[in-house]
Amino acid sequence: MPNVVTDVHAQVRNLPGSSNSRKLRRSGKVPGVVYGAGKEVLNIELEHNSIMLALDVESFHSSILSLEIKGKKERVLLRDFQVHPYKQKITHIDFQRVDEKKKLHTKVPLHYIGEEDSPAVKLNGGLMSHVMTEVELTCLPKDLPGFIEVDLSSLDIGNSIHVREIKLPEGVDLVLHGQDDPVIATAVKPKVVDIVEEEVSAETTEETPADDTEKAEEK
Repeated sequence: MPNVVTDVHAQVRNLPGSSNSRKLRRSGKVPGVVYGAGKEVLNIELEHNSIMLALDVESFHSSILSLEIKGKKERVLLRDFQVHPYKQKITHIDFQRVDEKKKLHTKVPLHYIGEEDSPAVKLNGGLMSHVMTEVELTCLPKDLPGFIEVDLSSLDIGNSIHVREIKLPEGVDLVLHGQDDPVIATAVKPKVVDIVEEEVSAETTEETPADDTEKAEEK
């Protein structure tokens, strides 16, 4: 399923530079840049709060976005953003223009389904370990999926699903960077915690040490 385009509003940043960027941040704005598609780099500024909220949405990181500047729209991908080391503040953001005729490389999230119905979980009380949460793909912009679905319903304990077993939409290819066929999810046995309970006898004995001595002498 192709991505849904999300609108992002920005303004041209006429005064680049670190000192002007600091002023922007103090006024509730985020400095950023737009690059790619054979065009010049454009310095922009965006509203901090709207970008902060957008970054909490999974699809914002992998979808094709519609960036509007001065009434004109460009299709872009989020490529990078920086966060203040100890404040909840975005300090910079980068967008890359999308060329509709060229393949792009980007990461797309994995959505796991069917865990509860798998033999590992339903019959054997096992657990699913999600080794990977996203995969890198290459495709034309029109074919970019919002996510890749991975069905775990047939997985039993000790079995795994590898990245090459993922069903990809037509026109979409994996980018593995030299890795052969890495595991993306595996079914494992649950950890067993042994609890040793010490039994404390509630019985009270009326026998004194002297009584024990007497019994020993009688024997």
